[in-house]
Amino acid sequence: MIRANTIGGSPKMALLLFKAMLSQGFAPDKFTYPFVISACVASNALDLGRVTHALAIKMGFWSDLYVQTNVMNLYFKCHEVDDGWKVFDKMRVRNVFAWTSVIAGFVACGSLDTARKLFEKMPSKNVVSWTAMIDGYVKHERPIEAFNLFERMLVDDVRPNEYTVVSLVRACTEMGSLKLGRRIHDFVLKNNFELGPFLGTALIDMYSKCGSLDEARKVFDLMQVRTLATWNTMITSLGVHGFRDEAISLFEEMVKANEVPDAITFVGVLSACIYVNDTQLAQKYFNLMTDHYGITPILEHYTCMVEIYTRAVELDEFYTPGSALEANHDVAELLHKSKLTNIDDIKKLVQKQYEDLDASELVIDHSSMSSEPQLSSSRRLHIDIGQTST
Repeated sequence: MIRANTIGGSPKMALLLFKAMLSQGFAPDKFTYPFVISACVASNALDLGRVTHALAIKMGFWSDLYVQTNVMNLYFKCHEVDDGWKVFDKMRVRNVFAWTSVIAGFVACGSLDTARKLFEKMPSKNVVSWTAMIDGYVKHERPIEAFNLFERMLVDDVRPNEYTVVSLVRACTEMGSLKLGRRIHDFVLKNNFELGPFLGTALIDMYSKCGSLDEARKVFDLMQVRTLATWNTMITSLGVHGFRDEAISLFEEMVKANEVPDAITFVGVLSACIYVNDTQLAQKYFNLMTDHYGITPILEHYTCMVEIYTRAVELDEFYTPGSALEANHDVAELLHKSKLTNIDDIKKLVQKQYEDLDASELVIDHSSMSSEPQLSSSRRLHIDIGQTST
């Protein structure tokens, strides 16, 4: 029961069962502790984790490598770096899983240099170890080091997995490097990676943000399995780039596929309505979102509605591309705080806020929607990823 609740996403229930088990006099064994510690990790229950750690030592189960590794993960997850390191340092036996866990722990806490030193000391490395280090560099905005490590990984004849290439695709996205992103995609194709939802969605996001919406759509159309994140990424990409008809059409296709939209979906749909000043269409989808799907509007929804209504009252000529949308953003925050969901109330509040406002203050930032993003110098990286790895 403890295991089932931990794996099934009910860690607090797992911990309640563990307490009940102890109170009724049943002693845990080596199979109990890992799942209890995992439940502590999921619940951020550091104090109970410490108690479980002490109990494992007292009951003679501390020598179990799996128990030790799970306790170490708990401390790192709760940012108790010193305690996590002490557990690892005192291990008499360390397998690849334990080494990878301590590296991932230091990465998560931002200690990349320490993680790299440990990585270099590993007696043997597997794909998970390499990926943990590469992903750490990507998450902490050190993409060049990530790509250098990837090259070393290929030289050492370690075949990357889906998580490895997704990390590299995200690095390309952050750098705005379409050229390097295409190289990674080419590597994916040459090495026969399956275009699943995780990898496919990352590629769609990369192509869209790097200014190639056509290639993003090609990836989307090739995917056999799509998650909500996949649909959202493609719809939002179309919406923010001004392709209203395509975004709306894809949304309708999504609904027909029985995929239930969420708040992010409607950010993309409402964004699409901005470019054509279509207040009626925006009202339709805003009402659909709140009344039919029961989604509470978020700040981004209100920002879209404010832009649409301010344009509708002929304030467009005062917009200056490349400036901050401070006035509109303030109104959107007011709408958000007011928790308005009725279109008429939203329209009245927008008009009231702009009645006495100097129109020259109303500006809009198109930079985040540009189809030609500025690429960093990282685009000029010459990295040979054309070879295959088996």
